[in-house]
Amino acid sequence: MNNFKVAVLISGNGSNLQAIIDSFKNQDKIQICSVISNVKDAYGITRASIAGIETHVINHQDYSSREAFEKELIKKLNDASPDLIVLAGFMRILSNVFVSEYYGKLINIHPSLLPKYKGMNTHKRVLENKEEFHGVTVHYVDDSLDGGPICAQSKLKITTSNANELENQIHELEYKLYPEVIKQIAEGKMNLTEGKVSKG
Repeated sequence: MNNFKVAVLISGNGSNLQAIIDSFKNQDKIQICSVISNVKDAYGITRASIAGIETHVINHQDYSSREAFEKELIKKLNDASPDLIVLAGFMRILSNVFVSEYYGKLINIHPSLLPKYKGMNTHKRVLENKEEFHGVTVHYVDDSLDGGPICAQSKLKITTSNANELENQIHELEYKLYPEVIKQIAEGKMNLTEGKVSKG
């Protein structure tokens, strides 16, 4: 296997992107071929540029509709021809048309143990409900909110009542889990078959 190509979509700081860059910088089998942001001053674009990765900014505010924005996004992705598209803090809800275009090669990371706590503010909600455990989920993206087939999860026992502290602990899980899932998919050890994740 040579040059399994990964495109990463971001909207902000890009800390998960950095973890992915760091995980694959000293090998030649998994290549981050493009980083695309919908926010022009997202720091993740700087992170990618420092690493010598091709970057694009497609500001959704420059387009009259979601369809027009996604048409340009699809064009840039198809130019890069990635084997896998990774959502890393990409803060746009993608249409069914976009998801269908890349179904089976589009993954996301969500800060909860799905199917629990879909949506936003997961750390605060977990603490309010006095959960014993919290964690992260990597999943294939389908046309439901945070509801696609699950690739992998990582969890921790909650030892704090501070949402910011818990968020930082969850980030550490994300930085390990996301690159590991990407590696497994790249090596053919994980894929989506008939709507289910198969491993091995």
